Amino acid sequence: MILYIKYMVSLRCKIMVKEELKKLGISYHAVDLGLVEIQKDITKEQHDQLKINLRKSGLELLDNKRSILVESIKNIITKMIHYSDEIPLVNNSDYISEKLGYDYTYLSNVFSEVKGITIQHFIILNKIEKVKELLLYNELSLTEISLLLHYSSVAHLSNQFKKITGLTPTFYKGIAKKRRMNLEKV
Repeated sequence: MILYIKYMVSLRCKIMVKEELKKLGISYHAVDLGLVEIQKDITKEQHDQLKINLRKSGLELLDNKRSILVESIKNIITKMIHYSDEIPLVNNSDYISEKLGYDYTYLSNVFSEVKGITIQHFIILNKIEKVKELLLYNELSLTEISLLLHYSSVAHLSNQFKKITGLTPTFYKGIAKKRRMNLEKV
């Protein structure tokens, strides 16, 4: 049996979910971003208590099929951009469609209806968050970041970054550097 969990986007979330499962005596095969594969069906009482415990931590146990599908799309994108060593070279729509086994048009329509934004815009938002993270680390140049995230050029990356954040990547990097220096003084 698989349980789907909303807002589960980090390794810390996975640890917290494992702890909650252990408290409730629920055995599991795997805990991944957005889902838990449990070994056997759980009782209604365990389900309800897990739902309450997860909500206290800012997570939500999903029951609605459309919500589950949207969370699956979000988790694939999050893994693809934030937790993969390399973003797949195939078209994002083909990648997501292949992973979920649904036609991309259907996935796109459901995602847009539920989230109010397109899958492509969600991908862009995640890529910009990854760019911000990489700029903070200050280990890669903009050229290297644009290649890593499959932007067609540094200009394309810069334009998208400014459109989303209101700042240029260089200006953002400068702010981040000042923050680091101020933190080191404390």
